[in-house]
Amino acid sequence: MEPLSPIALGFLGSLAAGSLTAVGAVPVLFGRIPSRATRDLLLGFAAGVMLAASFFSLIIPALDAAEGQFDNGALPAAIVCVAILLGMGAIALMNERLPHEHFKTGREGPDAASLRRVWLFIIAITIHNFPEGLAVGVGFGADGFSGGLPLAIGIGLQNAPEGLAVAVSLLGEGYSRLRAWGIAALTGLVEPVGGLLGAGIISLSQPLLPWGLAFAAGAMLYVISHEIIPETHRSGHQNRATLGLAVGLVIMLFLDVWLG
Repeated sequence: MEPLSPIALGFLGSLAAGSLTAVGAVPVLFGRIPSRATRDLLLGFAAGVMLAASFFSLIIPALDAAEGQFDNGALPAAIVCVAILLGMGAIALMNERLPHEHFKTGREGPDAASLRRVWLFIIAITIHNFPEGLAVGVGFGADGFSGGLPLAIGIGLQNAPEGLAVAVSLLGEGYSRLRAWGIAALTGLVEPVGGLLGAGIISLSQPLLPWGLAFAAGAMLYVISHEIIPETHRSGHQNRATLGLAVGLVIMLFLDVWLG
């Protein structure tokens, strides 16, 4: 049996990570919904995982790849810095141009009165989840199984509390338990699309490797700063959220060193 290609690994790894969104939302089916403080703790954990993954699994390998292409000096650092800013800018542009709705802050983007509210929620979560799938795909495309596995595990771990947050918020908007779980599960399916794209681009063009790694990192950093951390601090549970962030960060760091 031949080993799977990096593209196939990127797709399957991001699919597995995205599927944990559905797993995280399972408690809503049984009425066992954690308190808001606990949910903020878990979302803080998700932010910590993403933060560690951005630096240890994406930015540092991007610098290494750029130095391998251009030797040491200012150029590798400049490439990574520009790619990070491009990644952040791309998600900021999506956030600005696509009509969507956040659970607490309301509608953003162009006027979307003709869209049903559930689709606005789905678009918002899609904006958040796509960079995560992209990061997993880039990891597998860059260095095969060893490069993508820590990212897939880390992103999967942080998808679980995100799935729960989505389902609980939909319950609050009047959706049934089954429908809230189903929509939360579907939001994770955008990740394999990002994974396939990321792995494909990197596998086809190695010179794009540092750009792809740093771009994915920038995209995730935007989501952390613009969405997840503000959400965890909105209800007065900053201490728990920060504790969750610290735990998520060190767990992801450990996984990256152990599995990478």
